[in-house]
This record gives sequence, C-alpha cells and structure tokens, in this order.
Amino acid sequence: MPYEFKDHFHDECGVFGIFLNCPENATDAARTAFYGLYGLQHRGQESAGLAVANGRQIHLHKGMGLVPEVIKDEHINALSGHIAVGHVRYSTSGASNVVNSQPMVFHYLQGMVGLTYNGNLVNAQVLRQQLATYGSVFQTTTDTEIIANLLARYSHDPIEQALAKCMIDLKGGYALVIATDDRLLGARDPMGIRPLCLGELNGNYVLASESVAFDTIGATLIRDIEPGEIVAIDSQGLRSVQHTPSSRKALCIFEYIYFARPDSTIDNINVYHARRAMGCQLARECGVAADMVISVPDSGTSAALGYAEEARLPFHEGLIKNRYVGRTFIQPTQALREISVRIKLNAVQEIVKDKRVIMVDDSIVRGTTSRQIVQMLRDAGATEVHMAVASPPTRYSCFYGIDTSRREELIASVMKVEQIQNFIGADSLHYLSTEGMFAAMAGGSGSFCAACFNGDYPIAVEGFDPGSACG
Repeated sequence: MPYEFKDHFHDECGVFGIFLNCPENATDAARTAFYGLYGLQHRGQESAGLAVANGRQIHLHKGMGLVPEVIKDEHINALSGHIAVGHVRYSTSGASNVVNSQPMVFHYLQGMVGLTYNGNLVNAQVLRQQLATYGSVFQTTTDTEIIANLLARYSHDPIEQALAKCMIDLKGGYALVIATDDRLLGARDPMGIRPLCLGELNGNYVLASESVAFDTIGATLIRDIEPGEIVAIDSQGLRSVQHTPSSRKALCIFEYIYFARPDSTIDNINVYHARRAMGCQLARECGVAADMVISVPDSGTSAALGYAEEARLPFHEGLIKNRYVGRTFIQPTQALREISVRIKLNAVQEIVKDKRVIMVDDSIVRGTTSRQIVQMLRDAGATEVHMAVASPPTRYSCFYGIDTSRREELIASVMKVEQIQNFIGADSLHYLSTEGMFAAMAGGSGSFCAACFNGDYPIAVEGFDPGSACG
C-alpha cells in the first residue's frame, strides 16, 4: 500500500447506479456511470469497474487503478445497456488485487446480477463458514462474495425478497447497489452507518454513495435512502420497502469529518457546513493566542475557515498541496519516508515566518505526518505552531467499512494528549471535544456512529472489548 495512505483513515469504496428508461444511445448508461464514478473517486483509488445490463445479460469491465485509467472509451463503447452499476474501491477487507475488485457479476437461479457494495460485515467469517458448510465456493476474500452467495441461497424468491432475507443475515455497515437483467436495486444497512442517496436525471433514477456524484452528471438529489430501506427501480418506476428499521440511527460521523467531499449533502446535512461548524466549535474550546490560522489541505480547510471566523483571526494558505502527486507516488522505504510529506506538502515561508500559527487538521491517526508538518513549519520560520484537531482523539478501531490502523497504532489509544503534543513537537495541541462535535452537528450521540472516538459500537463485534484508553 502506498505510504501516503498510512496516516489517514480511508473509506472502503463508493457505489453508483443508474436506470435509463429510454436511452438515446446504447452506451448512455455506461457513460453516465463513468462520470458518476469520477465524482466518487475520493472514496477509493485502488480499483474501478462498471457492469451494464441490457435486458438479456450483464457485461462487465473492471481493473486496478483510477477511473480514467481503468475505464476508457473503447470499454464504454462495449458496454451497451440501460442499467449500469459502478464501483471505486479502497480495500479494508480482502486483498488489493483485481479478483477482489467490483462490480461482481454472477449467474444464479433468477438470472444475472451485478453487485456493488460499500461497507464491512462484522459477521463475515461466521457467514462464510456457514455458506461453505452448505456447499458455497469462494474465489475472493471480500464480503461482496458472501452477499452474492446469500442471494443465491434465497434464489427461489424474487430478487427484492431475496435481498430482504439477506439483510436479516448481514450484520455491519453497508450500502448496496445491484443490477439485474431488468431492474436496479439499492439498500442501506438498518442503522444507516454507510451513506446512500437517490437522485433524478431527466426522469430517470440514480443511486450513489454521495450526492456529489449527482452534481457531476447533472442530476438532482431527491433524498437519502433510509436506514434499512430497499428501493427497486424498473420500467414501472420506483418501489420502496422499509424492511429492517432500527431503533437507532448511526451514520458514520467520519463522513462529515473527512471521507465525504465537502460539496456533498448526506442525510440532509451539507458536509462543508458541518466541517465549518466543527471548526467554529473548536475555536470556542481552544482559545489559544496566535497570528493566523492555516489548514492541512484539503481535508482541514473547511474547519480551519470556521476556526478563523470564530476566533477572528486571518486565514492563510500556509501549506500548499502538490496536486499532481499520484496515488502511488512513493514506496514505503525508510529513506523515502523522510521526504514523503515534503513531496506532498510545502510550507510557504513568506506567510508563516516569524508568526504564531494555528494549524487545523481533521484528525490525527498515527501522528507521524503531523510531526513532520509541524517541523516543516518551524523550518519555514514559524515562531509557534499550535495544532488544533477538528475531531476528538481517535482511540478505537472501526469495524463497519473504514480502514483504520490497528488500535495499538492509533496514537491517542496509547498516549495522553500531552504526550501526543510532545511527540508531534507542537507548542500546544487541542482536540474538539466529543460533546462539541455533536453540538456542531446539531444532533445527539444517538444519531451518529462515533465508536472510533468513544468506543460506543452500535453493532456488537464478537470477541472485541473496547477496554480502557489513555486520554
């Protein structure tokens, strides 16, 4: 895995689907899905793929790499049909190779299915063992193949009923977008941990992990898929089944802190406004004296703007990001690690020299990158570097579809705040409080999953004890 991924959390993937009633061209669905995946590229950079149904069969193209590297014009021209599902992946379960890429296309009793999935199942091993006992054969190491085998197990039922039965068996956070020969389906886990939304494009329905994908293709956001809801789209229109409602809603709060694009709206909350509100709240709690506020681009910028506004301090671009750095720009050798951050970021000496700087970032995972950036600012002449983090200390691992480090690698799990401050070399270190985070979101802890901060796992993980953490 490229070293640049090591000191940030990563969402597993993004899903997209479209049903065109009367496409003008045979490849309209594939081409629209291609652009939709462009809008979701931030959710996964390891692999990409499209599956397109034409009423008789489903054709597939996928591979390792970014969307434009994998899907080219000649591939789109070979994918004719009126239903398309697409996927971008960053692996959290299953190795990073093409056999684990999605969509997954398979035959079963009712026909062909193209399956895309975002999330993680906490009972994956149990389900895999049960299915293997019944005779299922697995060719990948992904949760997606488990879902495919479950659908096949219930294949005597129509696809919607089969999917409803699958959702009884599945435990975890997930969003599914599925193509059959004649319909498009979407489903969201009963607590809504992973996002999924519904849009409209010229009278046609679209599904995506984030609303920004709709903006990319010129579609309009209709609403979010409700937790536990299944939607089915075919030539007759849209049908909705509220299958497995839950007493608790637990959308992953890290969607707002880091994963989602700031121009997305998830569950009626705009991501940019959420991050800015967290930055404002952080400034209220912090109150350190300084000359300016800067951000660690790009994920810290919205919160930094909110911080600067609330603290009545100027915001400056004290760190500039190299936007031409590829996803595999560096290999994890020790010699290259020493310069990895400087390849990606550069401090502007003319801005930070002789200044007291507040540097805002979205989170600290291992602390190694923060340490290097603090030193970079000092080398550029900053007299003081205060770090402000627009989320609480990350003390616990995630089991619902986010690639977190092992708990012992989470710096806040093994160090107190003062120790972290000394480790990264900052003059002060301030985290947003958990209460402040929920206040900024205008919702209580029951509305979100914040287990990575407080150990409150909405779905029990067998064999895991959150234990005690430093803090």
